[in-house]
Amino acid sequence: MTSTFRTQVREWLADNCPPSMRTAMPGDEYPGGGRRAKYKNPETKIWLDRMAERGFTVPMWPKEYGGAGLTTEENLVLAEEMRKINARPAHVGMGISMIGPALLEYGTPEQKADHLPKIARGEIWWCQGYSEPNAGSDLASLRTSAVADGDEYIINGQKVWTSGADNADWIFCLVRTDPDASKHDGITFILFDMADPGVTVKPIRLISGLSPFCETFFDNVRAQKCNVVSEVNKGWTVAKRLLQYERTSIGGIGDSSQNAASLEEVAADYVGLDSGKIADTEVRSAVTRHRMNDRAYQLTMRRSVEESESGKAPGAVSSMFKYYGTEQNKRRYELLLSMMGTSAIGWGRSDSFSDYELETTRGWLRSKANSIEGGTSEVQLNIVAKRVLGLPD
Repeated sequence: MTSTFRTQVREWLADNCPPSMRTAMPGDEYPGGGRRAKYKNPETKIWLDRMAERGFTVPMWPKEYGGAGLTTEENLVLAEEMRKINARPAHVGMGISMIGPALLEYGTPEQKADHLPKIARGEIWWCQGYSEPNAGSDLASLRTSAVADGDEYIINGQKVWTSGADNADWIFCLVRTDPDASKHDGITFILFDMADPGVTVKPIRLISGLSPFCETFFDNVRAQKCNVVSEVNKGWTVAKRLLQYERTSIGGIGDSSQNAASLEEVAADYVGLDSGKIADTEVRSAVTRHRMNDRAYQLTMRRSVEESESGKAPGAVSSMFKYYGTEQNKRRYELLLSMMGTSAIGWGRSDSFSDYELETTRGWLRSKANSIEGGTSEVQLNIVAKRVLGLPD
């Protein structure tokens, strides 16, 4: 059965994956979708639509919600066949990696029917309203309030580090609905439209020169009570589960096979080859070690998927993947800089630096946030120690 499915997938990809979607993905061709999406490369939208029609943007979701209903094994086959032709992901973002899985687990039938098909088709861009200026690692100290008013909640407060909020259509947000409850209680998980009156977004400029993170302000924003996920005052349970989905997703950046150019290609261009091998023995050893770690990480993630029940939500082991994946990605950029030398420290546009070199500089700076976002590395190590290894407090 698997061999037949593999053949079908291979043939479908050969017929439907456009040529430019089998190349490294530039940052300005990010397939996030959404109501305001603009596609610099028309084939990005073609690829998204074809994958969505087949259910391959969310392959393990039920067909009724826009997925393909694949088993865990079939999903692995799809990923392998896409990797073989260097196919780009057709759709990425918090919709498919975070809020979608959370809705599948905790959403009402109406919420699933309303939101999931739109996520699968890339029609809505989502952002996350978790962190606040005084509630980061101690997230349960959040103060954004939601006061009931008929069929709505009136929301006031501020979020920070809201990734992609300046492009987002909807937000999944943690709000305090019972100020008198203990800090882990009295929190509600709610969804609302970023176009609603009272929502203000201010991008934050990073050392990389980009502004993917934002400050988000809510001034008497009205959110429908029907968009509360799970129960009122029980949002912390949903929030923790969604963080596990997020950490698993972030951990995926540790798989270097998904990156623009391979380490071997970079070494060939900047270090040189000798009889087909990387000329510098130290660089060759470093690239080999990184590749071995990549492969071990891929196999460990695959084993974890195969050992879990099909469709089962990730547990505390997601913290292990988040920690190792982000550290591996940071090591990759350090290795790139060591190979590229002064070519990797360019900033302004000029004849001196290529687009790839400038992107590498910014990517290296951006990678420093990997060990902070989605929960710091220190927090992840504590979770691994307690929840995975069972060590005493």
